[in-house]
Amino acid sequence: MRKLQSFFLVLLAALVCSAPIHAQQLPTPPALAAKSWLLIESGSGQELASQAADERLEPASLTKLMTAYLTFAALKQGTIKIDQLITVSERAWKTQGSRMFIQVGTQVKVEDLIKGMIVQSGNDACVALAEAIAGNEEVFAQAMNREAQRLGMKSTSFRNAAGLPDPQHYTTARDLGILASALIRDFPEDYAKYYSLKQFRYNNITQPNRNRLLFIDPTVDGMKTGHTEAAGYCLVSSAKRGPRRLLAVVLGAASDNVRAQESLKLLNYGFQFYDAVQLYAKDQAVSNLKVWKGSEKTVKAGFTQDFIIAVPKGFAPRLKSELVSQQPLMAPVTAGQVVATMKVSLDGKPFGEYPVVAIEAVPVGNIFSRAIDTVRLWFN
Repeated sequence: MRKLQSFFLVLLAALVCSAPIHAQQLPTPPALAAKSWLLIESGSGQELASQAADERLEPASLTKLMTAYLTFAALKQGTIKIDQLITVSERAWKTQGSRMFIQVGTQVKVEDLIKGMIVQSGNDACVALAEAIAGNEEVFAQAMNREAQRLGMKSTSFRNAAGLPDPQHYTTARDLGILASALIRDFPEDYAKYYSLKQFRYNNITQPNRNRLLFIDPTVDGMKTGHTEAAGYCLVSSAKRGPRRLLAVVLGAASDNVRAQESLKLLNYGFQFYDAVQLYAKDQAVSNLKVWKGSEKTVKAGFTQDFIIAVPKGFAPRLKSELVSQQPLMAPVTAGQVVATMKVSLDGKPFGEYPVVAIEAVPVGNIFSRAIDTVRLWFN
């Protein structure tokens, strides 16, 4: 890899202290009453606070974030339709735990199953969706694991669609942060439509959303609760204040009330003690990178959403960045393909590394351009 450019991300303020950043200047994260937790800046995936974030734990109904992700993907691909009627199987009807109370043999709209899964945390709804998408829950679980690997969830194993206890069903706070960020990034309209719903009525039964933060903080617009005896009380929550979105993952709290309080504590910490710096806008070209054997000589590289990072208050002007390309970059290049890394430093010390993607596609060039580039690569 070679360095392409180095530049200031923000203009220097008129008066900036030149002394290096010290540990005592950094905000101290709160201590939470939970087994594991993680706070990240949603746009960049930047970690702001964590405790045992890589410890494998039972996810309980937080599993439904992946079930929702695959459901939204199936809708986007046309595998299922939002108004499609799904016949409820006996297996779905018999599913234990929290339910939306669908009845065996009846037909239920996909959209109602989505609401039942997200708002009421219906295990029965999850099984019905899994069967509609993949034929049966076992095949659906295989798809869940493939998607987890694709997203970079390195310490996750799914065995069912609802989060029922299983020795081989586990994840981590870090992996859940990756999944929650991906769901919001890849399906923003579905996220906005369903995850902020405070209640849902089905089969003459009205059930409230178990995410208490929706009723406490108007900036919270999702995401999902979970609970089993082994997992404790868990919550993945997301709040947007101004241009910033933070994601908090809290696992293994002692009660419903505690998980809500500790999650809000974590979100407030991130918003209060860190400034948001938008480095680049969605689809803004950070650089034009050289492409070999392509129909075009260069490809525009950037970010697929507004790239926002958080820095301790007052330190934004001391950021610098460096773009490092993956060279030689060979065609074909697909839109969304990682083509470079943005290395961010604060006072000369590493602050974070973030993937930069192609924001356009570059197909393979014709035989003559490929031959010329082959010769050039011999001497490059």
